[in-house]
Amino acid sequence: MTQVTRAPSFRRFGPALPLLIFAVLAGLFWYALHAGDPSLLPSPLIGKKVPEFTLPPIDGLSADGKEVQGFSSSDLAQGEPTMVNVFASWCVECQVEHPLLLALSQEPGIRLYGIDYKDDIASARRFLGRYGNPYSRVGADASGRVAIDFGVYGVPETYVVTGDGKIAYRHVGPLTEDAIKDKILPLLKPSSTPQG
Repeated sequence: MTQVTRAPSFRRFGPALPLLIFAVLAGLFWYALHAGDPSLLPSPLIGKKVPEFTLPPIDGLSADGKEVQGFSSSDLAQGEPTMVNVFASWCVECQVEHPLLLALSQEPGIRLYGIDYKDDIASARRFLGRYGNPYSRVGADASGRVAIDFGVYGVPETYVVTGDGKIAYRHVGPLTEDAIKDKILPLLKPSSTPQG
């Protein structure tokens, strides 16, 4: 009598097979998202003019008894370098970097503008009311269009714009003391003393 060899049956894996496939795909996606440092992503806009835009203010946001104004691309080409921080009230990492922004806003001669990304106006006001407002101007980017034009990868992101309105530097993710000291401040406050 001849013994019949059967091909392996996948029926015994039946219910677990979709779960196994999902786990493998999820692992691949997780690896792709966490492979490499997102702050090293190149920006095609470095050295180019900021995109044309006009952002309205956050309604009801005030500082020192005055309404905080929105801003436009032309406001970034007024002869002084400007730091532009893209944030949102729902962003946990924005809360982490916020104390650094507040400290930076106290530095003399620093122009710090904010772009409130895809946020509810009331939530944005509460966020800046609770944690403090480091920005001299804040534009509401409710649709996210301006951030997309800037090439924002995800909030928070920070840009340094030269006095003639060109993007000089891009920082992806929450700011660090080292990034501010080593990369951002030299662009915002060029040293008048020679480096040795």
